[in-house]
Amino acid sequence: MTRLVPTALIILTASAATADETRQLDAHEHGVGQLNIAFDGDQIAMELHAPGADIVGFEYTAESAEDRGLVDAAVATLARPLDLFALPAAAGCSVVQASASLESEEANDEHGHEDHAEHEEEGDDHAEHDHEDEHHAEEDGHTEFHAEYLLNCANPAQATLIDFAYFDAFPNALELEVQVITDRGATAFEVERDAPVLDLRDMF
Repeated sequence: MTRLVPTALIILTASAATADETRQLDAHEHGVGQLNIAFDGDQIAMELHAPGADIVGFEYTAESAEDRGLVDAAVATLARPLDLFALPAAAGCSVVQASASLESEEANDEHGHEDHAEHEEEGDDHAEHDHEDEHHAEEDGHTEFHAEYLLNCANPAQATLIDFAYFDAFPNALELEVQVITDRGATAFEVERDAPVLDLRDMF
């Protein structure tokens, strides 16, 4: 961990907060994740959000040893940013910080269980119970992987192409909505599985 918070991280946090508000308003979409990238001096900060289904193939809480193993392996993979988002060797980038975790919508889970209990007390028939169970399972099962990275680059202006090996690592991932911030401004991109290279030459 660095002692001082880099400007890139401050910019990225503000940008990510706005993006997160937008994501919460949008429907949860499997296959589509979000990646924010901020360039500041010789540092590059990145933040990734991806649905659990994209990364491990499911969105329910991992309880079996097999599922927990899949989550642990995914977190370990996500903690290696340069293996997922390959930069040109000429940029001379190395990882300063990297963290990854799985987050779930616990508040919705709690709400769902309370609703189910109320329906039981009201004496709804079994068909309605089944419908409610399916509805809650669908809404409450949303989990999301979150990763943050900080890179130091000897020549960040050479980081003009990013090869998204991310799609090879996670076969269920189809697209990343990318926002890039440099001293020339912010630009949004969509990087898809069938065209996994992001060209940033116009951003410098």
